[in-house]
Amino acid sequence: MTNPAERLVDLLDLEQIEVNIFRGRSPQESLQRVFGGQVAGQALVAAGRTTEGDRPVHSLHAYFLRPGRPGVPIVYQVERVRDGRSFTTRRVTAVQQGRTIFNLTASFHKPEEGPFEHQLPPARKVPDPQSLPTVMQEVRDHLGELPEQLERMARRQPFDIRYVDRLRWTVEEAKDAEPRSAVWMRAVGPLGDDPVVHTCALTYASDMTLLDAVRLPVEPLWGPRSFDIASLDHAMWFHRPFRADEWFLYDQESPIATGGRGLARGRIYDVEGRLLVSVVQEGLFRAL
Repeated sequence: MTNPAERLVDLLDLEQIEVNIFRGRSPQESLQRVFGGQVAGQALVAAGRTTEGDRPVHSLHAYFLRPGRPGVPIVYQVERVRDGRSFTTRRVTAVQQGRTIFNLTASFHKPEEGPFEHQLPPARKVPDPQSLPTVMQEVRDHLGELPEQLERMARRQPFDIRYVDRLRWTVEEAKDAEPRSAVWMRAVGPLGDDPVVHTCALTYASDMTLLDAVRLPVEPLWGPRSFDIASLDHAMWFHRPFRADEWFLYDQESPIATGGRGLARGRIYDVEGRLLVSVVQEGLFRAL
């Protein structure tokens, strides 16, 4: 299986080993820890597998408790907290080698018509995604040739990412930049027609660039890092149906960074400017 989008779908396809217990693969990567979006996406799959399937997830709240080890399977234990007339609640604990590494609570809502609807418009107008270079094209243009590790990462990347603003490459360029970032994203290939797959794939993607907004005023996004970064918690609210293999705009900002922690929030829009998902995350930043 060579298509990165197909690999992502396969990664999200958990093995059921007992009632309310699932096992997910954790690929052997060169990263120090398992990617947080992978754990969040797999945990949401586990939660969804214990529902009737007629109630889409409307929110999730998660805590990253310990770093996961690449190459070691992760077991997801689901607690069926509540099955109500309109809402279903699930709590998921991710365990690796006998230690809890992640907790997630997800709420599912039976679709219904509301008495009213409103939405603030996107904060700014941005270029069409097709007019922007991919992030790897920007990196290649700057470096001339990708290092082998980056080349492997580019081939395995399940999402096409295009930054709305040009990448900064020096500390001087980054200095005093606003803590804001926006990217267009979409899966690099079709993800099928299961809405759960698209929701979990977007949950995976939501952790990829959100903390960029915290780093922007102090260092370039690419190149050697001055900080060790770890996600602490992650919350999402799903407002409308969507497809993760169609373009979506991830508009991100950091309202504050202090005490070694940075808060970032993001709004995900479709190409028509409809708000699809709201995201908030806090990350830990420590000097290397």
